[in-house]
Amino acid sequence: MDDRSIGIIGPSGGLTWPRLFKAEGTRAARRQYARRVAVTDLLVLLVVIISSEYIWLGGNAGTIGPQLGLGYTKFGVLLTFGWWLALRLGGTRNRNVLGSADEYQRIVHVTVTVFGVIAIVTLLMNFNLSRGYLAIAFPLGLIGLLFTRRIWRRWRRREILRGRLVENVLVVGQPENAREIAGWFTNHPAEGLRVTGVWRPVHATESQWLRVGENFVPIMGQARSLKSAVKMAGADAVIVSATDELGHHGLRDLTWELESAGIEMLVSPNLVAVAGSRIGMREVAGMPFVAVKEPTYAEAGNWPKLVFDWCGAMAILLLSSPILLATAAAIKLSSPGPVFYRQERIGRDGEPFQMIKFRSMRVGADADLARLLEEQGTAGQPLFKVENDPRITGVGRFIRRYSIDELPQLLNVLHGDMSLVGPRPQREGEVALYDQTARRRLRVRPGMTGLWQVSGRSNLSWEEAIALDMHYVENWTLMGDLQILVRTVRAVVAKDGAV
Repeated sequence: MDDRSIGIIGPSGGLTWPRLFKAEGTRAARRQYARRVAVTDLLVLLVVIISSEYIWLGGNAGTIGPQLGLGYTKFGVLLTFGWWLALRLGGTRNRNVLGSADEYQRIVHVTVTVFGVIAIVTLLMNFNLSRGYLAIAFPLGLIGLLFTRRIWRRWRRREILRGRLVENVLVVGQPENAREIAGWFTNHPAEGLRVTGVWRPVHATESQWLRVGENFVPIMGQARSLKSAVKMAGADAVIVSATDELGHHGLRDLTWELESAGIEMLVSPNLVAVAGSRIGMREVAGMPFVAVKEPTYAEAGNWPKLVFDWCGAMAILLLSSPILLATAAAIKLSSPGPVFYRQERIGRDGEPFQMIKFRSMRVGADADLARLLEEQGTAGQPLFKVENDPRITGVGRFIRRYSIDELPQLLNVLHGDMSLVGPRPQREGEVALYDQTARRRLRVRPGMTGLWQVSGRSNLSWEEAIALDMHYVENWTLMGDLQILVRTVRAVVAKDGAV
C-alpha cells in the first residue's frame, strides 16, 4: 500500500483495494504547480521592469537616489524581487488560493500596495523617481501577472478534468452530510475535490459503505483512528461537518492531530447556497461563531447597479446598431408580420411590463403554446419551453442561436423595467406556479442574462435554474454581474444550450 490508495467497500461487504485514489503524487504535482507559477511570476516581473526602463528612459537612466548611489537598474532589481516577494507574502500562491476567485483579487491588492509603498517612500526620501517609469511598470506588470495566471488556471482546470491535481477529502461527520458534499463536488468538477472516505467521531460499523457516483467509499468509526482513516482515504484535506459530535475540545484536538500530519482542515457550516462573501467569523467571549450577512438583494436596486445597467445598455446598443438594423431587415423580408414582438412579463415585486424582442416566430404563435405544452407533457411546470418548437421561423432560429433576438431588451433596461443581469423574466402563468421559495426571485429586476443562462441556458431543469436564480438574488455583487456578462459572451459564441 505504498501508493496510499483508498479501499473501497462494495455492496457485498468485501474490501478491495483498487488503485484509484492517490495522495502523494497529487501533493507533489500541486507543489510543482505552485513552483511553476512562482517562476512565471518572477519572469513576468523581470521582463516588465526591464522593458519599462528602456521604453521610458532608453539608455540614459541616471540615478533616483544620488545619496545612495541607486540607479534605475538596481532599483528595478529591488522592485522585481520585492514585488515577487510581496505576492508570496500576500498569499497569491497559497494552496487554497491558486485557482480560486480570490487569486486575482489578491494579485491586484498586492500590486496596488507595492506601488503605494513606493510612492510614499519616494516622497519621504526625496528620490528622483520618474513617474512615467512607474506609470508603465504598474499596468504592464499587473496585466502580465493576471494574464499568465489565467493561462495557468486554464491548464490547471484541464489537468483536474483529466483526473490529475484532484484532492482527496475525508469527511468527518454523518454519511448524509458526506453524500451532500460529494454531490456538490461532483457537480463542480473543476474545483478538484472528491470525497474518498467518511470518518464518524461516534461508533460506526466498519462494513458500512457510502455510494458516491459510481464508487463506494468506506464509512469508518472510532474503531479506526483518524490518522488511520486519513491514510486509508488517501486524504489531502479533511472536512468536518459534525462539530456537534466532536465538541469544542474534540475539534481542537482534531486540529492539532491534522496539523502534525500536514493535512488541511475545513469546517463545513452547512451553508451551501450562501456565497463566501457573506460568511465571516465573529468571536464572542473567546468562542468563534460563523457570521452570515443579510441577503444582498436590496443592494441590487441601488444606484451603482442602475448606473451600470444604463451605461452598459447604451454602450451595447450603440455597438450593436448595425446588427440590429440587419436583423430588422431580415425579419421584415423573410416573413409577414411585425419586426418586434411584445409580451407581458412579470418584473420586480410582481409588477408586469411589456418585454420587447425581435420576432422569431410566425404570427399567432402564442395561440398554439398551450397545445404544444400539453403534447410534450410539461403544461404543469413553471417553465414554458417547447422542445423543437415548430413555430420558429428560419431567421428566428438563427437569431435565437446567437441570442440576437434578445438585443431589443436593451430598451427595457434603459426604461428601468429590466437589468443587464438578473433572473429571467417569466410570464404570468409561469409565476402563478411558483412556490414560496421561487417567488423570492421577484425581489430584483429581471435581467437579459443571468446565472441560469450562463450555467446551461435551456439545458437546465427548472429546479436547477431556480436554485441558480436564488443564489444570484441572495448573493448579488457588481463584480458578479461583470463575470456573468463575460460568461454570457462565451456561452453565446459557443451556442451552449441555445434554442
